[in-house]
Amino acid sequence: MPDFMAAREKMVERQIAARGIHDRRIHDAFRSVPREEFVPEHLHEFAFEDAPLPIEADQTISQPYIVALMLEAAELEGSDKVLEVGAGSGYTAAILAQVVDEVVAIERHQELARLAGERMERLELENVSIYEGDGTRGFPEKAPFDAIIVSASGSHVPDVLLQQLEVGGRLVMPVGEPQEVQQLLKITRTGEDDYEQEELGAVRFVPLIGAHAWDERGKRADPRSLPELIRDAAEPLPDFDDPAFGALFDRFGDARVVLLGEASHGTSEFYRARAAITRRLIEEHGFTIVAVEADWPDAAGIDRYVRGRPRRDGEEAPFQRFPTWMWRNTDVDAFVQWLKRRNEGRPQEEMAGFYGLDLYNLGGSIRAVIDYLDDVDPEAASVARERYGCLQPYAKNPQGYGRMALTRGYAQCEQPVVQMLRELLGKRVEYVGENSDEYLDAAANARLVKNAEAYYRVMYHGAAESWNLRDTHMFETLCQLLDAKGAGAKAVVWAHNSHIGNAAHTEMGQVREELNIGQLCKERWGEQARLIGFGTHTGTVAAATDWDDPMEVKEVRPSLAGSYERMSHDAGVERFLLDLREG
Repeated sequence: MPDFMAAREKMVERQIAARGIHDRRIHDAFRSVPREEFVPEHLHEFAFEDAPLPIEADQTISQPYIVALMLEAAELEGSDKVLEVGAGSGYTAAILAQVVDEVVAIERHQELARLAGERMERLELENVSIYEGDGTRGFPEKAPFDAIIVSASGSHVPDVLLQQLEVGGRLVMPVGEPQEVQQLLKITRTGEDDYEQEELGAVRFVPLIGAHAWDERGKRADPRSLPELIRDAAEPLPDFDDPAFGALFDRFGDARVVLLGEASHGTSEFYRARAAITRRLIEEHGFTIVAVEADWPDAAGIDRYVRGRPRRDGEEAPFQRFPTWMWRNTDVDAFVQWLKRRNEGRPQEEMAGFYGLDLYNLGGSIRAVIDYLDDVDPEAASVARERYGCLQPYAKNPQGYGRMALTRGYAQCEQPVVQMLRELLGKRVEYVGENSDEYLDAAANARLVKNAEAYYRVMYHGAAESWNLRDTHMFETLCQLLDAKGAGAKAVVWAHNSHIGNAAHTEMGQVREELNIGQLCKERWGEQARLIGFGTHTGTVAAATDWDDPMEVKEVRPSLAGSYERMSHDAGVERFLLDLREG
């Protein structure tokens, strides 16, 4: 006959205490509750295995460690009143009964609720009440609760449960799609309308079924359609010139980086919206960096203009490379003129600058490095001419360098451009002097040449490799700007949605193994990086039929049926902000 008491002791030591659950009250609770009583009789001998087990009604009893993890995270006190949603066999409720004063447990399956109630009676656990019902609605008659434990995975944390927490109360719940890895969350109510959220790690639970979670088919149970949900959550946007437009984005003003996407590279409304948001962030929230999906040497010419810095001799007019309309347009010009007016009379450290993140203008960057060294170190400039001479034949057509490198099987120009960047960075103290902006410009251009050499060399090897190199370069340039401007510097990024969304959560990262600026910013700054995408249903766009063809104004095809753009269009709100952050 199995020695269940010894099995329980072994379970506590190896599966719970050894994994970092330190609360001795929880250890004692697991020792005292006979887990074998909460599984079907034919599974008694397996009751203490380190895994979930099947129970009646095609449900499961959770792995012992996960139960212990959730209870310790809930920071239980002896006087607490606790709600458990998804009681199942009643095992978690029985453990809770050893630790707190009162346990209210809800189970939607009639059979499970009956069996759990019988077990409580058999074990004489008089401080546990088992109810049959929809646990996603909570139990308002007994609320508020000091803690809520949800033992199944929902599509989200239902507001109705959060509202049944005491101020200071804790909710622990898995959230995620059925049949997939979910995230265990802990939410603490810190005020009447304030909550703090913490992620506790990956878990797998059965789906939470009910009015505020999933339905029986694994679909969201909210009776409203997605367009209706969008309509109810949408915040209508006024005209771009209305101060109220920018004010709606004040909620993002505490971020280190705000990334503003767009969906076309040729739509006036996208440019005007970005400009209005950026003006607000600069004027009201201290942002001083506008970093755009454009080449560094081209944007540097604009930056000299808006910050009153002298123009370089022989400097080419910016943004001559196709597609010229992407940056040489009236909407960008209007923003640049505003930026210049806003900067006039301010000290340099309070001025907002205009910077490029991209790496395509190889020839412009080579020229900029040499011109800078001609001023500060003519001998180094001579070395730069020799080293960059390797790439000079390809400055106007860098794709040709990629084809040459692929044909010959080696990187002819890699070592010279890497060495050039190393030496420039190594002489920072010697070069920077009183003009840190000029050194920053030269260093950024030298980094661009180095990364562009690698980009054009790998572009024939595969889309993911070249894409990742380009977006990594843009992210590193952004980091370089923030570091150069000081600890309190804040940046707005203008780029296409494909760059500023989080690739790790889309097909880009999960299937194509691509990363992007948005993902890298989230990994670096977390909640201090805010990603704001733009979309539309239809309209017109400036575009070309083929590369290097003249610009045309083309009709945008209506959004695809079932797409988020179509769902947003069907919401019936002409122009709106949809804040998808929890809470």
